[in-house]
Amino acid sequence: MSFCVVGGLPTAASAAPAVVCNTHCDARDPSLSPQDRVSVTAGVSSRSIALHFNDAEAMGWASIDNGGPGDHVWLDRSMDGGRTWSSGSRLGDTAVPAGGRGWRTQMYNVDDWNSRGVGALRACGQPAGGAIACTSWARTTWNAGARSTAAATALMMSFDRDSKLFGGNGWWTAANALTAITDNIRISGMRSYLYAVADTYDKNINAQGGQFRNEYLDDTGWWGLAWINAYDLTGDRRYLDTARADADHMNANWNDTCGGGVRWNTNGNYKNAITNELFLQLNAALHNRMPGDTTYLDRAKREWTWFRNSGMINNEQLINDGLNDACGNNGQPTWTYNQGVILGGLTELYRATGDAGLLSTARTLANASSVKLQTDGVLREPGEGDNCTGDGPSFKGAYVRGLGKLKRQLPDHPYAAALSRWANSAYDRNRNSLDQYGPHWSGGSGATDYGCQQSALDLLNAADGG
Repeated sequence: MSFCVVGGLPTAASAAPAVVCNTHCDARDPSLSPQDRVSVTAGVSSRSIALHFNDAEAMGWASIDNGGPGDHVWLDRSMDGGRTWSSGSRLGDTAVPAGGRGWRTQMYNVDDWNSRGVGALRACGQPAGGAIACTSWARTTWNAGARSTAAATALMMSFDRDSKLFGGNGWWTAANALTAITDNIRISGMRSYLYAVADTYDKNINAQGGQFRNEYLDDTGWWGLAWINAYDLTGDRRYLDTARADADHMNANWNDTCGGGVRWNTNGNYKNAITNELFLQLNAALHNRMPGDTTYLDRAKREWTWFRNSGMINNEQLINDGLNDACGNNGQPTWTYNQGVILGGLTELYRATGDAGLLSTARTLANASSVKLQTDGVLREPGEGDNCTGDGPSFKGAYVRGLGKLKRQLPDHPYAAALSRWANSAYDRNRNSLDQYGPHWSGGSGATDYGCQQSALDLLNAADGG
């Protein structure tokens, strides 16, 4: 598929990079590499430009061939997935010597492990007096040995090392991205990005309302579930305590409008599906991790009783966005995440109660959504666009995450075939050379950014995680 870069053509950053040292320091002789894998190529004026990798030591170099003296070749290095790179760096810039037809740079590190920089390289060349051409961005197989870990590594390129949030200032979407990363650590066993959990927590624990709470109760629910995941992965009690604070904040915003339910934000009384589905899953999950609890279980049971009678589940067994002023189904789109979070919530509540009817209901809902929200056999968001920014690109990830939870709980593992089909399609048709994914899992043009990447990682986690 083809991708564009969000906001137009990428621009170079102004500061020249420092020398990076990992196993070896930058500017190492390629003759010392134990291997040579050509990853991507480009052409200009009959010249061939290639990006070579030393996967064993996570280094790369560039070459130009079929040229002549004075042709230049160099590398660019990016620490944000190719959105920016260092101006004037032209790593290893060198010219074909007199009498030669080709040449190559020294080797440079892809990542900066000392500063947790997850990097990418591209090879660039310029015939003497001619135009510049560059390969696409790519990286070594380091932390990218399987398709899910490669997608996780590409997602980590969007983890801002200053704000400790994905995308720089993403909030609820950053919670989803962190959840996708922690799920991948659990499924793959690759713990390279475990640092993102504590970094996010320590940097942002006092942001907004503190304890990852704010006026939007769905935002709070996403973060609560992210910290449940972090607790499961690390056993660190502070994450469970924050998840409890989030659930309590949501519970304080349960009111009698439309007979119950948690309101969407603290400045109104709109009752929508996603907020209440998150409340269900978060409270049931807390109960399942707190021996002797009755409070969170009672809240989860109360939520499900209200939700199933609210009218948000329509006659097609799909869930609309919320309730109108008359407390009826508002008929707004059946966003995929509304179909997925309920599956995770019912699965957690089943684990808490042993009530097989909850799984039966979840299967009915999943049977409907997994078929009716497909186009040409692949999941597609209602009104899906070509962008990867904003809220919508994260929706499909939340859906397949919930579907995957239900699949693993049911003994016959239904939905495995659908998840595998969607994942194979995305991998084959919706991925670039840096393992970045776009919005359309069935293929097609579009942008790439962390929302689409998170959803793709959720898909691969669900399909490949058993």
